[in-house]
Amino acid sequence: MAGKDLRIEWRSRVTTHQILPFAVLVILLFGMALDPDRGILARASSGLFWIAVLFCSLLAIQRAFTIEAADGGRDALRLSGLDPAGVFLGKAAAIAVQLIALEIVLALGVVIMYGAQITGFLLLLATCLAATAGLAAAGTLYGVLAAGLSVRETLLPILLLPVLAPVLIAATRAFEAALGGVAVEGWPWCGLLAIFALLYLIFGTLAFGTLLEES
Repeated sequence: MAGKDLRIEWRSRVTTHQILPFAVLVILLFGMALDPDRGILARASSGLFWIAVLFCSLLAIQRAFTIEAADGGRDALRLSGLDPAGVFLGKAAAIAVQLIALEIVLALGVVIMYGAQITGFLLLLATCLAATAGLAAAGTLYGVLAAGLSVRETLLPILLLPVLAPVLIAATRAFEAALGGVAVEGWPWCGLLAIFALLYLIFGTLAFGTLLEES
């Protein structure tokens, strides 16, 4: 499932031609808005980074389930006999790979344009992995919940953004410690991200099949 979704994205280049330019544009606009005060821009870089990632994750999740809606793909998926837990993990993995690629570009943009300094590389890496797993797992779960509705484009952000508030807060705090702060202070927040991701991965593997049938 992950391979199928990634091959479709590789051929369509939606991530590189649409979502990536959008992410870079968001970072540029934040920089233009706060450029007169470079100190504020550097201090706010963690939050701005994760807001941009959050926006991109919504686009990637909607794209992942738009693929299944075309040409009766969702019905074929139900009748395929594939393990729903495997489908969930595969789609979440494909979304996570796309988000990791976007985060690498955004991190470079934050360091270059915002003047952020990395003082805890290991914490930075662990935070990205844990937060991305949480975003992908929760996004896949709520994506299939909204997929069968005619207003899914507007309903998905309404459902998902409140759920992802803990990810935004914890990831921002961990990044603040990794970018110019004391790295040891960020590890509890990284642990919170890991717990969030684990809970949604477990819940998704158990509930995805039912949600897929109802969507």
